[in-house]
Amino acid sequence: MSLVPEELKYTKDHEWIQASGSNRYKVGITDYAQSALGDIVYIQLPKVGDTHSQGKVCGEVESTKSVSEIYAPFGGVVVSVNQDLDSAPETLNQDPYGAGWIYEVEISSEPELSSLLDSAGYNLLIS
Repeated sequence: MSLVPEELKYTKDHEWIQASGSNRYKVGITDYAQSALGDIVYIQLPKVGDTHSQGKVCGEVESTKSVSEIYAPFGGVVVSVNQDLDSAPETLNQDPYGAGWIYEVEISSEPELSSLLDSAGYNLLIS
């Protein structure tokens, strides 16, 4: 069974979201996603300053099994990325909810947050 922290929000595309400041949110992939991918060997990070719309591709994760796209959970501007993942993409497998965060975004539309799942909703999705 995958770990699903209660304090986070989730997308149906297996990203997690955590508030990190005023209108800022950290984004990563879930434990379920990293487990399904297998050993992660590469990540294409979004670029700081990029603007993404909700549901649009903003990065890519490559594993020994497959390549999976990362989708923006809501619209906004990328304000920081986890550069440590460039040299240690396996961190996504080892600590998906901590050191494995992918990027931080400043949101452009508060209402888009309402489309996210809580932990109970995400558990239903993956069970």
